[in-house]
Amino acid sequence: MSTSSPSATPELGTELTLRGIALGILITLVFTAANVYFGLKAGLTFATSIPAAVIAMALLRKAAGNSIGETNIVQTIASSAGTLSSIIFVLPGLVMIGWWTGFPYWMSVTLCALGGVLGVMYSIPLRRALVTNSPLPYPEGVACAEVLKVGHASDGGESNRQGMAAIVTGAVVSAGFSIVVATQVFAANLAQYFRLPGGEKSGTTGYDLNFSFALLAVGHLVGLWVGIAILVGACIAWLGGVPWLTSGVEGVPEAVALFAWSKKVRFIGAGTIAVAALWTLVKLAKPVVAGLHAAAMSSRVRKAGKADTLPRNERDIPIGTVGLITLACMLPIGFMLSRFATSAGLGDQLGLLVVGGVVYVVLMSFFVAAVCGYMAGLIGSSNSPLSGVGILVVIGVSLLLALVVKPLLPPTTGQALVAFALFVTAVVFAVATISNDNLQDLKTGQLVDATPWRQQVALIIGVLAGAVVIPPVLDLLNQAYGFAGAPGADAKTALAAPQAALISALAKGVIQGDLNWNLIGIGAAIGGACIVVDEVLKRSTGGKAHLAPLAVGLGIYLPMNSTLTIVVGAVAGCLFDRAAERRRDPEATKQLGVLMASGLIVGESLLGVILAAVVVFSGNGAPLALVGESFMTASQLLGLLAFGGIGFGLYRWLLQRGR
Repeated sequence: MSTSSPSATPELGTELTLRGIALGILITLVFTAANVYFGLKAGLTFATSIPAAVIAMALLRKAAGNSIGETNIVQTIASSAGTLSSIIFVLPGLVMIGWWTGFPYWMSVTLCALGGVLGVMYSIPLRRALVTNSPLPYPEGVACAEVLKVGHASDGGESNRQGMAAIVTGAVVSAGFSIVVATQVFAANLAQYFRLPGGEKSGTTGYDLNFSFALLAVGHLVGLWVGIAILVGACIAWLGGVPWLTSGVEGVPEAVALFAWSKKVRFIGAGTIAVAALWTLVKLAKPVVAGLHAAAMSSRVRKAGKADTLPRNERDIPIGTVGLITLACMLPIGFMLSRFATSAGLGDQLGLLVVGGVVYVVLMSFFVAAVCGYMAGLIGSSNSPLSGVGILVVIGVSLLLALVVKPLLPPTTGQALVAFALFVTAVVFAVATISNDNLQDLKTGQLVDATPWRQQVALIIGVLAGAVVIPPVLDLLNQAYGFAGAPGADAKTALAAPQAALISALAKGVIQGDLNWNLIGIGAAIGGACIVVDEVLKRSTGGKAHLAPLAVGLGIYLPMNSTLTIVVGAVAGCLFDRAAERRRDPEATKQLGVLMASGLIVGESLLGVILAAVVVFSGNGAPLALVGESFMTASQLLGLLAFGGIGFGLYRWLLQRGR
């Protein structure tokens, strides 16, 4: 499974097969459930294209007629699991503000499906300009294409088996460890909160290391420099912001520190993320405009009757069909907005809300599709600042509602307007998540000589499959654990859902006029400083070192029990990659590390969903517990030793296989 040099492309073969579609849907359902849980827990999702490709190659290796084209369709469908599931960064906000008590199935499914299909449609006109005729590197798309080429090469069988073994081993280990944690024999984390030296007036801080192999794997995947940036953000939050805001505040250190972080410091992180996203947009403005212009010119050529003369590997879904599907999506979106506004008591301004909402969705969706597609091509889907895009979208719609609609309605409708803002943001965000990945998949297809329109159909299939499974998983997790800050949620067991909490708080603050803009401003200043440092580092080291401003912002507003373990994983991944350089095939060994990390995430996340079902149906918050709180000290020591020992053993095992 080497990516050390471009591989010859095997024969394409049949692409759209019932077998491939069924396998792609199955992987999508599994990975979507895993991503929903993990995203709510840690505020991050994982890319699924490469794991899906390896699983497909391993399962279809001896099947009659198996080809690289069929496997490419499987990974294209399954990639939706790593993208549409990002809707959890917005949708749980409706529960967190107390507007919903659960997730209405058909409304939630329709929202996810329509937004996802629009994401596919909006990115089709961009393919020729941003993929075919573009110098963008598309790091994840190129890596996935190389995995497909090597896996389908004449000697790719052993690579497939090695890759599948890495994924399965990671999944089994992380799931098994999670089961022991659920028995409470191993503690879930090691945490302590305390006052800093300096007397009663000193501030409060602490640390919280989560024993999570999924978070360790995320650190491995994001790399050392992103991990360092997240650590910088965590230090700004917990060695700067929290002690400063808790100076002289009395109370239990843990409660005081967590209150200051959740109610104040997070907004500093929001300001940092917003500035980082704006800076990215400024840098990309010229190439995005050029790409749109080129896409418009190529569309005119197709309208002039030249489409049928295009080679197979340049044929998209016809632009007329794209327009019809887009229009067909807008009609039910308008109906959903109308129904939501009516049920929220906003019927007095129904026409303004529906028309304005649809126009905002049309314009902002195409904008974020172009921007996210370009950013994914430049820095990869996993590093694209979707959180920053979500912040800009929710602030935009909230400001419009506050300035235009709120003065026309009774004062009691403020909460309803917040809910409406989140609903509109969720539609636009679904578009952003899919377009953030779609062009990456089309780049993979270009490199393996696939047919674009078949991949675009596959993406639509993946969107629909993911949309079906997201709401019930959200409902299950809401019933089992709840979301932090939601009415009635237990703070000890609630899932953090950090992005949803932040976006809902921003909508509420803008519309109700109580947002602390000073904290946003401080975060913006930090973001500006990070941009300067990042540019200086890149120029002075030739691009080898950098300080990603977005990652610094994430470090500020993600919970500490996520950030510290991610940093540990980033360091461990760096040490592993350095050791891999001394192996016979360094790139293949490094790729095994990536696949094992994906397995670690999938195993722990799926086990989390299964445990949620057990909690709900048993009515017991800790159904597998074997010991009580009196065992806490011992369980923390056992958990720490087991976490460190198993992690070291996994990396050592991979290095041995790399020989």
